Amino acid sequence: MFIVLTLVFIIVRLAPGDPATLMLGPDATPEEAIELRESMGFNRPIIIQYGGFIAQVAQGDLGKSIFFNQPVLSILGERAEPTILLTLFSLGIAICIALPLGIASAYCRGTLFDQSSVSSAMLIASIPSFWMGLVLQQYLGTELGWFPVSGYGGPSATFGERTYHLMLPSLVLGIVNSALILRFTRASMLDVFSEDYVRTARSKGLSEINVVLRQAFKNALVPIITVIGLTFAILISGAVVTERVFNLPGLGSLVVGSVLRRDYPLIQGTLIVVSGVYVLVNFLIDMIYLWIDPRVKY
Repeated sequence: MFIVLTLVFIIVRLAPGDPATLMLGPDATPEEAIELRESMGFNRPIIIQYGGFIAQVAQGDLGKSIFFNQPVLSILGERAEPTILLTLFSLGIAICIALPLGIASAYCRGTLFDQSSVSSAMLIASIPSFWMGLVLQQYLGTELGWFPVSGYGGPSATFGERTYHLMLPSLVLGIVNSALILRFTRASMLDVFSEDYVRTARSKGLSEINVVLRQAFKNALVPIITVIGLTFAILISGAVVTERVFNLPGLGSLVVGSVLRRDYPLIQGTLIVVSGVYVLVNFLIDMIYLWIDPRVKY
């Protein structure tokens, strides 16, 4: 996290553009820009700015947004709901698609179904999410009218209405991210099917459903859980393009806007929170290993 904090601080300040000039507009005088720059502390030595930034973050304060003039944490809290719901719905769709197909593909190894599943997964993984989003907007949203094509509902929208608006972008991200989970599920299941205990379970007369789901799938879960957890973290940080396509007021749109406005505190705060999510997800995955496989020791 310390390395992330340092890199974020450096990269943000290497980006071209002066936030004071962008805030004041093209008609501002140089004197006004200098005065605003001094009030925001950008005229201080870079090492002093860095020390103040680290001390501020250590106290749980991510600063105040230059553009919104509000604490960064409160802005992130307001924008987190669409991104979190979009991530959970997308991950749920990806799991529902990938796990059954991955298990069935491994069980039917070498058949036409297996080859079709693998080929489809490779094709889906190569499709940009924004392109699939535009296609589904056209057919499912505009022509068939099944889903709203953009937005998150009005300020007084209910949870059900907001969920309805998230269905189409969740479908896009779920389909795109199901490819990786499917391929990992297939590969992990193939490794387990070749183990002796699977042959022993079959020789005891256990049903194929019991052998596949209870004996094989349970022991293949460790790499599958890993890729599911990483997919969750990727969705949290990587839904920027999809949120822009569907005009969702989530963290992705917030980051894009803050970069264009050179809102340093907001950019830094968002990236710090996202990196914290990565660390937390990886920690939770490690803890789940202990529950899935008692042989894992730390």
